[in-house]
Amino acid sequence: MMIKRMILVVLLFTGFAVKAQHNPNDQINSDNWDIVGGVDFKIVKDTEMQAIFTPQIKKYANKQFELEGYIVPIKDGMKQTKFMLSTLPINQCFYCGKNGVPIMVLVEMAEPIKFTYKTVTVKGTLKLNPGNAMDNPPIALTGAKII
Repeated sequence: MMIKRMILVVLLFTGFAVKAQHNPNDQINSDNWDIVGGVDFKIVKDTEMQAIFTPQIKKYANKQFELEGYIVPIKDGMKQTKFMLSTLPINQCFYCGKNGVPIMVLVEMAEPIKFTYKTVTVKGTLKLNPGNAMDNPPIALTGAKII
């Protein structure tokens, strides 16, 4: 039964791969995303994964940090206060193409912002979560404001 489900998932994503290749021009690249992207992960067990923070990102912990990216909503609604910020737009298949899953950061806004498919630039306090990355995002911007 589990094998059938896995085959179905692979076939679904294979079908999307033809149509859902992302436009490389949409990918957000910046020095700050490179810092975030330097974080690696170690699988502790099947249900636990730990982030390995680089010395470079640790320098920014609990300090103001700015990122431009695409809003990936966690909840429905046009106003967003808590969402994931991604290097790729939500309308592109994250699991298809050559780049795989994009880097994402949890953003907790000081005030709600309107959802948009365009990029947004936010600035907030960079928080590093050393806990299980399968339960909570390891990197967050808290008290963020739109710039």
